[in-house]
Amino acid sequence: MDAPGAPAQTAAPGPGRKELKIVIVGDGGCGKTSLLMVYSQGSFPEHYAPSVFEKYTASVTVGSKEVTLNLYDTAGQEDYDRLRPLSYQNTHLVLICYDVMNPTSYDNVLIKV
Repeated sequence: MDAPGAPAQTAAPGPGRKELKIVIVGDGGCGKTSLLMVYSQGSFPEHYAPSVFEKYTASVTVGSKEVTLNLYDTAGQEDYDRLRPLSYQNTHLVLICYDVMNPTSYDNVLIKV
């Protein structure tokens, strides 16, 4: 695998290349955006700014195959509970994120998915 902070490649899928859609869910403020930014861009955000729906891209090599990870950051605030499921279509993996210091954020995972 390439280093998580490596620059993302945006080449279109071709022979030997695969794309995966990954959606991250969890309460607002639990670290979803920070996790995706550090992984895809190698930098930690300096200030908290709630996301609505953002997309990050990272490229990894598995064996000899290039895999593009399309990482979808969803809004954790209750105001977006009805819109969040719209991002789930054609998803290969759901990454569940919660704040280990906030047991309620773990309990809320069930209603985010």
